[in-house]
Parts: sequence; C-alpha cells; structure tokens
Amino acid sequence: MAGLKCAFTGHRPQNLPFRFDETDERCLRLKAELRKLIVQMIEQKNVTHFISGMALGIDTYAAEIVLDLKSQFPFITLECAIPCETQAAKWSERYRNRYFGIVEQCDKETILQRHYSSDCMQKRNRYMVEHADLILAVWDGKPSGTGMTVTYARSLRKSVWTLDPNTFSVTVE
Repeated sequence: MAGLKCAFTGHRPQNLPFRFDETDERCLRLKAELRKLIVQMIEQKNVTHFISGMALGIDTYAAEIVLDLKSQFPFITLECAIPCETQAAKWSERYRNRYFGIVEQCDKETILQRHYSSDCMQKRNRYMVEHADLILAVWDGKPSGTGMTVTYARSLRKSVWTLDPNTFSVTVE
C-alpha cells in the first residue's frame, strides 16, 4: 500500500512569536512539537512523502526535520515545491545556504515556474494542497497566506492538522 502525502504550510519567521531567533525556547519547543506530529503521521497515518514550499520559517524547519528523520525512517521522502527559480535570491547568504542544502538533499524538486510573478507563491500553495492527502499547518488562526492555504485544503476536504505557534495546541480535522 502506498503511503500518504503531507504538505506543510506555516508562518514566516517575522510572523512567529520569537521572530528569527531559533535559539528562543519557544522556537525550540515549536520544532519539537512539529517533529512529534511528523513522527505521529509516519507511524500512525502511514505518511511517507512530505512536501515543503521552502519558504523561510516553518517550511524550512519542517524540511530539516524530515531530512533528519530519514535515518530513523529511511522510506520517507521530501519534495521541495519551489514557486520560482529565484525564490531565495534576495535572502541572506546564511539562509540561501540553508535553502540550497535542503534542496540538495531532497528526493524530488518541483519548480512551478521559472520567473517570479505576483501569484507564484499562491500557485505553489495550491500545488502542495492538490498533491497532498493531508496538511500540517503551523498557524495562529489569523488571516494570512497560511490561512488561505488551510481554507483551500478544507475546500478540497483534505485533513488539516494545525499546530498553534503561540499555545502549541493541536487540532486535527
């Protein structure tokens, strides 16, 4: 039986309570909770393929967790869904290196279009939802790109697991 597919969606660092400080205890806890949910999906829901939109923040954290979990679960795969070839062009060297390190290690790289357009991120989000069985969202419930992605997933009757980055509460629908 083929495994299920999970796509990640979530906030950029500037919209998280700890912003870019990954040493903050809230960030460390968020990553730990995210890891627990990913392991739960693998062990209880037979999720074997994960899709990251490769944005800064949650997408990056989730992709790194999946790559790290490959030693424990060698059958899982990571797909990087890249909205355009220049996604990381304006990022700092540190974040660009992190981005390209993840892309080099992923199992599948999907580039949605060559050049940036005002709707390329939305096209990427729609691609991820359409190619996933369930969505893991790190979302505080406020209107945002993450919120639009969750709404789209719900409209397609996809299962949505939501981790609140402020309270660490989890809802599964």
